[in-house]
Amino acid sequence: MKAAAFEYERPRSCAEAARLLHQSAGRGKVISGGQSLGAMMNLRLAQPELLVDVRGIDALQRCDIEADGIWLGANTTHAAIEDGRVSDPTGGLMRQVASGIAYRAVRNRGTLGGSLAHADPAADWVNLMALLGAQYRLEGMGTARTVSSTDWMPGAFTTALREDEILTAVRIPRLSAQARWGYYKVSRKAGEFAQALAAIIDDPARRLRRALIGAIDGAPHVFEAAALIDDWHEAAADVELQAAGLKAGTYEYQIHATALARAVATAAAMRSSAA
Repeated sequence: MKAAAFEYERPRSCAEAARLLHQSAGRGKVISGGQSLGAMMNLRLAQPELLVDVRGIDALQRCDIEADGIWLGANTTHAAIEDGRVSDPTGGLMRQVASGIAYRAVRNRGTLGGSLAHADPAADWVNLMALLGAQYRLEGMGTARTVSSTDWMPGAFTTALREDEILTAVRIPRLSAQARWGYYKVSRKAGEFAQALAAIIDDPARRLRRALIGAIDGAPHVFEAAALIDDWHEAAADVELQAAGLKAGTYEYQIHATALARAVATAAAMRSSAA
């Protein structure tokens, strides 16, 4: 099957992209790497009348470094993060996550902003950004606003973006040198989307002890993880797994419990090796 007929525009600025989206009255879609949207269009799961190709907008490639974080442009590719061609304020966590996304051909083309705007609950970036507490910069017709990670993704394949807005950059907080983390996903084979995903961060310098259960039916479930930092506590984990909508005794519960336990163990191993 091939995509339905569509118009194509390649704006040179964010303002022009927003204008084109506004004029399309909800019938346009932004495309960058095209690794998700292209497949959906070929299957006719998505049939936009207009494609707004933002790959030529230089502002979406910027990386602005601040003392306590960085702003990464939405057109930053997974491969650029994996290869260290852009700054990683997490001290290696983002590079590790990027290296596990799909396959190298996909990472070469797929973009951070595209993945976040697509908002697949099983995708890596929507989960990691929720865990880190990222912020999202959006631009529309003469407007600009910043959205927190808690407000970015209200549900599966749903974001805070309005019809005439584009995601221009993501602000990622800087972790301290003492930060430890674990990130684990369950997939049928390497390169496929996660069936279950869990992550944990322990950063004493920032007083950040947070965990996440992802690849669930909706937005990631983020929670304070003090009870899981030093060891695996089945009762505490059970409370959070059920809060994430997972029913005890089911296959989905079991694989998410396994992912969470292994994320906790990975973080603990990092602490032990640093001691």
